[in-house]
Amino acid sequence: MKEYLSLSEAAELIGKSKETLRRWDKEGILNAVREPVSNYRVYKASDIKALMGSLFPENADDNVSNFVEAQAEYSVVELFAGAGGLALGLEKAGLKCVVLNEIDKWACQTLKENRPNWNVLEGDVKNFDFSFYKNKADLVTGGFPCQAFSYAGKKLGLKDARGTLFYEFARVVQEVNPPVCLGENVRGLLSHDKGKTLQGMISILDEIGYNVVPVKVLRAIDYRVPQKRERLILIGIRKDIDIKFEYPSPHNKTYTLKDALKKGDLFDSDVPRSDGAKYPKYKKEVLDLVPPKGYWRDLPLDIQKEYMGGSFYLGGGKTGMARRIGWDEPSLTLTCNPAQKQTERCHPDETRPFTVREYARIQTFPDSWMFAGPMAQQYKQIWNAVPVNLGEEIGYSLIKFLNEYYATKSQKVVNF
Repeated sequence: MKEYLSLSEAAELIGKSKETLRRWDKEGILNAVREPVSNYRVYKASDIKALMGSLFPENADDNVSNFVEAQAEYSVVELFAGAGGLALGLEKAGLKCVVLNEIDKWACQTLKENRPNWNVLEGDVKNFDFSFYKNKADLVTGGFPCQAFSYAGKKLGLKDARGTLFYEFARVVQEVNPPVCLGENVRGLLSHDKGKTLQGMISILDEIGYNVVPVKVLRAIDYRVPQKRERLILIGIRKDIDIKFEYPSPHNKTYTLKDALKKGDLFDSDVPRSDGAKYPKYKKEVLDLVPPKGYWRDLPLDIQKEYMGGSFYLGGGKTGMARRIGWDEPSLTLTCNPAQKQTERCHPDETRPFTVREYARIQTFPDSWMFAGPMAQQYKQIWNAVPVNLGEEIGYSLIKFLNEYYATKSQKVVNF
């Protein structure tokens, strides 16, 4: 590691936002210093190492548990199901997926092969009617994409969102009328179209009868996932229900790449061998020079300039480029193509991308969960998924909410 790191580099390494680091500087948690040559405000690597020791303790006791047992059989309608990361996580928590919709044929094949009992509807969501589940299903979920809306007035309504996949999500929620709905997305939804897209979604849910819980971005590393990944969670509660939804409590222990790929607390065996992408010869020669936890700035200066091209002269840390992950840290967020330039996540010991099964482990899929299609499609399915353990932790919060809701009812009997 270099002696000094920029704000961007420090934020990426620690897994916190730049705003958090600026606040820490004011509060004395991690102080920036003046770099001797440039006089820029930077962070001493030794200070970061000392802090990371407290952030990522190897033997930290994790006395946090979000586990809640379901007091009835709660059912889920899942949209945009992908390869089943969220659905599997909810199933592990104790929820039952009664129908799943997905348009991608390979993802549908993955779902069908792993869970033959699941009712998988393959095709465009707009072609399906879910009114059969009206007042029967307890939860509608969906990882809809982040699409801008066309505003037709001061307050965005459902009709204004037609043609977008959020419209379809809201339509299905309206058809099913569940006590609670869950949308998930990337952190970027917060700022998409200057925040108007998210506000539009909240406005639409309000129109169809749902109050939105304060939106929260959950960090996967806080929920038994060995990866610095974030997901925005949007929870809607039907307006006739006066019960507070509580997000899952963060765990004390942060899991690392070693926990993902080796036998330990997360998995009871080392990761199985599998096929994986390969680097072209030139890239491998460059990455051979990068140490564990290192990146492009650890290369000789002439190779830095050649490899980075014009990016070398631009601002920002670009700490994900030519990056070799260390065993004792969580993985950076996985990417769609593990071998593409500027988003390298190189294996700690071998100069290669992570294999398909290593990708799946980092997303906390069990080794028994198989992925259909060509290798590129398998990587895409895994990358696009909600980490299974994160889905499980959210599932416990949903079960807790539903337990409290149905405790106020005389009975809950729904058979599909």
